[in-house]
Amino acid sequence: MAKKEILLNAFNMNCVGHINHGLWAHPRDRSTDYRLLPYWTNLARTLERGLFDGLFLADIVGVYDVYQRNVDVTLRESIQLPVNDPTLLVSAMAAATEHLGFGVTVNLTYEQPYLLARRFSTLDHLTQGRIGWNIVTGYLDSAARAMGLNEQLPHDERYERADEYLEILYKLWEGSWEQEAVLRDKAGRVYADPAKVHEVRHAGRYYNVEGYHLAEPSPQRTPVLFQAGSSGRGQRFAARHAECVFISPPNRAVGRETVRTLREQLVQAGRRPDDVKVFVGAAVVTGATEAEAREKYADYLQYASRESGLAHFAASTGIDYAQYDLDAPVDYAPGNAIESATRTAKQHGWTRRKLLEMFELGGRYPALVGSASQVADELQAWVEETGVDGFNLSRTVAPESYEDFIDLVVPELQNRGLYKTAYGEGTLRHKLFGESDQLPGRHAAAGFRRQTAEAV
Repeated sequence: MAKKEILLNAFNMNCVGHINHGLWAHPRDRSTDYRLLPYWTNLARTLERGLFDGLFLADIVGVYDVYQRNVDVTLRESIQLPVNDPTLLVSAMAAATEHLGFGVTVNLTYEQPYLLARRFSTLDHLTQGRIGWNIVTGYLDSAARAMGLNEQLPHDERYERADEYLEILYKLWEGSWEQEAVLRDKAGRVYADPAKVHEVRHAGRYYNVEGYHLAEPSPQRTPVLFQAGSSGRGQRFAARHAECVFISPPNRAVGRETVRTLREQLVQAGRRPDDVKVFVGAAVVTGATEAEAREKYADYLQYASRESGLAHFAASTGIDYAQYDLDAPVDYAPGNAIESATRTAKQHGWTRRKLLEMFELGGRYPALVGSASQVADELQAWVEETGVDGFNLSRTVAPESYEDFIDLVVPELQNRGLYKTAYGEGTLRHKLFGESDQLPGRHAAAGFRRQTAEAV
């Protein structure tokens, strides 16, 4: 029986501090160069050398102002502030590579679907089909206020709105232009056949759209769809729309149950259990030997900021942990932030002290520390015991954390037959699933293809 090849994304953000906070102060870290284009093009080339499937770029709208009810720690430690637009990086990185995919986070709550559709079609053209969209609805009250709203929509209603948003995008990406609409016939002076380009008319609860998609069909039409919701409503959304799902379970048992539930919901939605690739977040510190890896980890710990990790997590749950003594029980009452984060924290009874212990490397992912063989053992165990398909690897000290992984762990995985030795051909979707460049007919988007204005 052939072994399951592990998928790998680099998990990053157009900012200084992403997940493992405080490490920007390490003398070898270069994350403060995030403002400079060579930082990103060099990273893209490095990841392609390591045959990474993609670079997954997170993003937020708003700031982390829950902890201590201000942004003081956020600013001092640069906890995803300042943060620049991730979409503007993609064209340059795509020009520097041939195969690397790009999953870009864009918050649909604060973007009009008509213009977002054009932006992703443009990126799909410019990357020749290597773009994906990480769909988020937001969870920060600071973002809602910054965008002129009094407060966010309730958690589940954010997904209701997102369902309608995706329906509009499918109408634009899949239904406005037929596949044979573009002729580029110079002799006949017909670039596009008017009979095969259709106006979209949508009148819904949250949106009204009337117009033609501004971009001609791109290689994938719809970008590869990423999503990270682990709540019940989030999983139902994923079962309908997602192709790649990002999870952050605290252990393998929880991860296995999350994957099982998701795959069951995919079947209920009329899709196949393997229609979604599941990625789990991980941080890796490795070296030529276990001793070298642990020495490196000890060095990193001198710069990591536990408090920054706690301030980041406070925004995820909507709870100001600064108000609690170290061992005092935390009131995990339902809120309007990330439901799965609050639920997990409540189930485990995490106190402020426990969270600070967990965030010793400045972030919420427990670090895998060891030699290449030991790290490969852990990654393999996660895949075999939980059913996940791959990993989103967060950076620690940049860029050496990715360079170390590529130079040491990748060859070990390849020797075990667990990782590719060359890229396949085609778009990001084709590389991930081995099928069409475009969404399969069993996906919800397929119902909006080649329909006239009246039907759409």
